[in-house]
Formats: sequence, structure tokens, C-alpha cells
Amino acid sequence: MFGKQMRELTPAKIILGGFFLMILAGAVLLCLPVSSKSGEATPFIDAFFTSASATCVTGLVVYDTCSHWSFFGQAVILLLIQTGGMGVVTLAIAIAILSGKKIGLKQRYVMQESISAPQVGGILRMTNFIVKGTLLFEALGALFLAFQFVPQMGLAKGIWFSIFHSISSFCNAGFDLMGETSGPCSSLTSFTGNALINLPVIFLIIVGGLGFFVWDDVKEHRFQHGFYHLQTKLVLFTTLLLILGPFVFLFLFEFSRDCWGFLSLRERFLAALFQAVTPRTAGYNTVDLTLLSEPSQFLTILLMIIGGSPGSTAGGIKTTTFAIALLCIRSAFRNQDGIQCFQRRIPYDILRNATAIVAMYLSLLFTASFLIAWLENVNLMKAVFESASAIATVGLSLGITGSLSTASKIILILLMYFGRVGGLTMLYALTRRGKFPALLPQERVTVG
Repeated sequence: MFGKQMRELTPAKIILGGFFLMILAGAVLLCLPVSSKSGEATPFIDAFFTSASATCVTGLVVYDTCSHWSFFGQAVILLLIQTGGMGVVTLAIAIAILSGKKIGLKQRYVMQESISAPQVGGILRMTNFIVKGTLLFEALGALFLAFQFVPQMGLAKGIWFSIFHSISSFCNAGFDLMGETSGPCSSLTSFTGNALINLPVIFLIIVGGLGFFVWDDVKEHRFQHGFYHLQTKLVLFTTLLLILGPFVFLFLFEFSRDCWGFLSLRERFLAALFQAVTPRTAGYNTVDLTLLSEPSQFLTILLMIIGGSPGSTAGGIKTTTFAIALLCIRSAFRNQDGIQCFQRRIPYDILRNATAIVAMYLSLLFTASFLIAWLENVNLMKAVFESASAIATVGLSLGITGSLSTASKIILILLMYFGRVGGLTMLYALTRRGKFPALLPQERVTVG
């Protein structure tokens, strides 16, 4: 009976169950006394929150990662980040391939759903490509970060810091170990003008957030842009705009304010570039976010909501969803029947899915922000910032996470879980697909 129920599980339900079980297993391990530096057991709700944040590659924390967790606890968190970044299903199938097990059609469908693949064909080759590419970029990132961390902290600690921050950056997780060096929950604020830290982390965040299929497309066609798939073109173009636009605004307007007068020109340039990249959706920061003006905080919220790209380690509604929403608006203004981009026509069902995703994210964001602001009696901007950071799996914070009540922590956990598995995956898992019995009569409705 149990075996039959397992076989009848849809790919969406398997993905949801896989992430939940991973979060639960991580919470149990983090509860153990060996996971904390004090040798005392961590409260389950805090361990569960940390496990959810790591598995969902978010980065919101109730305890400073370096100060509270032992080496064992940090290793558990890093394993959860790596598993969550690559995807529970991806890692499971990769292990099955290495062990010589046969991968059936059901497993291939689950893998397709897990990484948002356009088709089942070639899914095992893509799994192999994802695993090798991930390990390669993380190794390169650790190598470059070691030039800073090894001289600063010694060989063993420097290598551990390099590996931890490289994986956390590539997986867009935002967990850091700088608590004992720069102060609790300080992120990378002690490296504001340090190019040896800023540039590798920025590179890892961008590459991890582009998506596995963009890598594959670029690898196959190199610099022959005309042969790129439409998704690759949309991702690259939208990502470029979402980096350059915020960078120019932050550099010219935000970091020219008097309160940032202690930063040199080099530090302002790197801070603006880093802060333009990190909301999508890494969670690191090199400046104190509470000093940002409200327009800059609002811009950060928008960038967090947009997030990275499909099939990547990043969260958010995704760059393609954002691009399609803008293309839909352009089409409405031009009174065009369909949506066109780069000499291609986008199907109606893609627009329908994009609209559903945006509506779900905004509905959950506003509801959670209202509840947290009411429960905690905090400023609405802080509640929205924290909620956007959770649902987009970013990890940036204005400093209220550690003081939240259990109810608010549960709200953020649910947001992180939803943000990692994806809105459509959640809908497919919780609802049954229904069809109209017949093509019903059409009638127009006035809008606007």
C-alpha cells in the first residue's frame, strides 16, 4: 500500500517532500549539543529556522553562524546550503548515477520539474553538467578567496572560510562566518573596499543566479549570440539591466549622501556594485543596510522580489517572469495581440504562469508583512524588507530577525519554503488539475 502511494506521488509532491525532510533532518542535527559552541542544545524552533534558511539558501539567521555554531554545526549548515542550492532531487539523482543505479522515467520527470528543464530528453547529461559546473565554480571561488582568508587567518581556518563562503556565495545563501572577526551578524561589512573579497563573491553570485540552462547554452554556442535560446537572451539582458541600473543609482545618489562620507571613492564604487548584485538573491552585504535611505531600501526590496533566473540557485519571481510582465505591459500599451521578443512569440500559457507567480508572491509578501508588523509592532518597511528577503530566499536583514517571536519565525519559515520550491511547484502539488467540460461562450469584461 505504501509503495503504491509512493509511486503515485507527482514530481511536485516529491520535490516538496524532499525539501521538507531535508529541513527536518537538518533541524534535528542542529538541535544536538555538539552543534553549538556552548555544548548546550539549541531550541528546536531556532534550529528549524536555521535549517530552513540554509536548505532554502536564504541566509536569515537567529544566531550568528560563527559565534553560536560549532564546526560540526557549521558543517551541517554548509551541507544544507549545498544540497538546497543544487536541489535535493539533483543531488539524489547524481548519487544514484555514481552508484550505478538505473534512472527510470519517473525519476527523470522529477528531475525535469526540479530544475525547470524544458524537456525530459538529455536530463541525465544536464545533471552531470550541473554537478561538475557547480563544483568547478565553487573550487575557483574558494581559490581566489583564499588569497585573502589564508594570510589573514592561517592555513586551516583560512581554507575553511574560503570553502564556506564560496559555496554560500555560489548557492546564493548569504551565510557567513565573520561574526568573531567583524562582530555578530556583520556579514562582509569589514571588506567594503576589498576587491579580493568583493569581486569573487560578486562573480559567484551572478554565475549561480544565471541558471544551469544559461550556462549550457553559452557553453554550446560560445559568442554566437544569435543561436542562443530565447530564455538565455532574456536572462542575460534582464540580468545586465538589473545590475547596471541599480549600480548607477546607488553610486550616484545613495553613496554620495553625507552619511557615507567615511567611504573612499573606491569603497563607494565597490559598495554600489556589490549592493546592486547581492539582493538577487545572495544575502551578503558590505555596508550597514540600516544606513540606506528608504528609496534605496525600497529598491533593494524590488530587486529581492525579482531574484535570479529559472533553474538557478537563486530565488524570487525570476528574471524571466519579470521580463515577461514588462513585455506584457509593452504589448498592452501598443495594443498588440501577442507578446514578442527577440523575433520570437511567447505562448499564452507562459504569460498565464508568469501572472500567477507574481500574484502569489505579492499576496504572500503583503500578508506576511502585515502579520509581522502587527505581531512585532515594528516599522512596516522593516516587516516588508524581512518578508521579501524570506520569500525571495535572499537573507538580507535590517536586524530584526533574531528578536522575532515564534509566530513570526514560523511565518518566515513558510515564506522561505515557498520561495525555494517555487510557486508553480507548490500549486501543482496542492491542487488537482481540472478541465472545463466544454468550450464555454466568450464574453468581454471592461477593465481599467
